[in-house]
Amino acid sequence: MKFHTPPAAHVEHVKLNVSDLDHSIEFYTKTLGFSLLDKNDQSANLTADGETSILSLHQPENAAPKGRTSGLYHFAILLPERSDLAGITLQLAHKNIRFGSADHLVSEALYLNDPDGNGIEIYIDRPAEEWSWKNGRVDMTTDPLDFEDLLKSFDPNTQWDGMPAGTVMGHLHLHVGNIDDAVKFYTDGLGLEIVCDLAGQAMFMSTEKYHHHIAVNIWNGIGAPAPDENSVGLNHYVLRYPDETSRDAAVSRLEENGFDVTREDDRIFSADPSGSRVELAF
Repeated sequence: MKFHTPPAAHVEHVKLNVSDLDHSIEFYTKTLGFSLLDKNDQSANLTADGETSILSLHQPENAAPKGRTSGLYHFAILLPERSDLAGITLQLAHKNIRFGSADHLVSEALYLNDPDGNGIEIYIDRPAEEWSWKNGRVDMTTDPLDFEDLLKSFDPNTQWDGMPAGTVMGHLHLHVGNIDDAVKFYTDGLGLEIVCDLAGQAMFMSTEKYHHHIAVNIWNGIGAPAPDENSVGLNHYVLRYPDETSRDAAVSRLEENGFDVTREDDRIFSADPSGSRVELAF
């Protein structure tokens, strides 16, 4: 998990808007194996290690359904071991949850939706030494996942026991209305670098040569509108910098490039040109 600790800047936490808090809590705990850290009438914090929340849920007033807008494509949960991915595969099958899958060369992944249609990826990384790079770009593709080989990694004498303690928020993938504008925000502003370009349809960006901490795409259409504030989907995410100096440098770059930065108590927020909000933390 070296790409999710200093000196990497990485997505540490995602907060979702949901239409029914209790129903979503049941899905994320009973089906995906998170534990409930705390909750109130409108929000809940979920955890894998019993101490730190990497995912939270919020039910806005008069929650609106998901539309064809910018915003969340999927958030991605990174598991520590290949056997963990095999275990959650068996769990989803046992629960009769429909899911997709892919081998991306750098990773092996499952894809599904929560009850509101929020996209979820659950994945494991292949060792970074096995990734192929050329001219500063990492080689990624979408091949079929070898389930027969994957399931060999799961000990049949053990039982699936929920999200393992070493689980982290691996990356975030967003719909945007304009690729160039989004890339300017994430590179010139937040300080990520492009590591993969899918013919201008999607851009993958990271720090410290990860395959991606944030990706953006125009698959909901060029000029896709921002979602309503009370729509299900992404509320905001936390981008964690290694220290205050690097966080403050990102704030300065955002302001210099004309992006709005707001301060709420001791928290600092901005939003990409398509409206996805980010909290800059350290």
